[in-house]
Amino acid sequence: MEAIREGSVSVEGVDLTCITLKSGRDVFDRVVGGSEFDVAELSASEFISLAGAGDRRFVALPVFPSRVFRHGYIFVNTPAGIRSPKDLEGKRVGLPLYTQTAAIWARGHLAHQFGVDLSRIRWVQGAVEDAGTHGRPHAPALLQEVNIEQNHSGLSLATLLAKGEIDVLIGSRKPEILGRHPDIARLFPNYRALERELYEKTGIFPIMHLIALRRELHEGHRWLATSLYKAFVEAKRRARERMRYAGSLSTMLPWLQSDIEEIDAVFGGDAWPYGVDANRATLQALLQYMVEQHFIAGAVPVEDLFVPIGDSYGT
Repeated sequence: MEAIREGSVSVEGVDLTCITLKSGRDVFDRVVGGSEFDVAELSASEFISLAGAGDRRFVALPVFPSRVFRHGYIFVNTPAGIRSPKDLEGKRVGLPLYTQTAAIWARGHLAHQFGVDLSRIRWVQGAVEDAGTHGRPHAPALLQEVNIEQNHSGLSLATLLAKGEIDVLIGSRKPEILGRHPDIARLFPNYRALERELYEKTGIFPIMHLIALRRELHEGHRWLATSLYKAFVEAKRRARERMRYAGSLSTMLPWLQSDIEEIDAVFGGDAWPYGVDANRATLQALLQYMVEQHFIAGAVPVEDLFVPIGDSYGT
């Protein structure tokens, strides 16, 4: 997105003002709670939940600015005796939001890859590093009651994990306490190998966010979605070109070029494709997990989630 933000890639027909907020949650709360922006990054599961509940204020573009494998974001209190994923059954598991896309993916992996019965878990919801809640979400209510309690302890989830008052934490980022407290560890120390195995077997690279556009703006300017999509594709092309330049490193990763070679071997060169067809397996899995976890009544064709974009504009 950087080339669009800095203005080196323009959106044809649009005088664009880019606003960068400090976290995704801030963006989502302002988009869904106040419809503050014409175009915005939005939680994929929140968009799907809203559409499933009949809230049609937004349309989506098949552009996915955030994708993250989630096996490495499950943390355990080691004295709780959790040695395998099935040991989560009967335990108290903290998470920022039950409705968070990251949590949906993590639960789906636990259920499908490791046979965990999610109904036997007690969920504790709250902010990870601070006391209180994680943002001001506006996701629709679940279609079936789930055993979720709000953390009213006055302590953060990370502190509760260290004290053993919750057994597990599923987060969208690793807690600051990891590596500092002797009792906190990852459930899957070999998470990178498991994530690669997931992709090689299923083609799933979890999508976290998509691009949402106000429906009334889209309906009044039908050309806008294509214009935006073309700009997003070009910005990504430039980012990939910069990342692959070997004369100097684009990020502070000493073995970046080795990682790029692994990406080429595993993903066929582009781990971050846009468009529906290139992401069908991932989108279908997200819809399946959302049905199973009582977010939506039934899966819909993935094409129905997005504004149609012609095949000639690339991914």
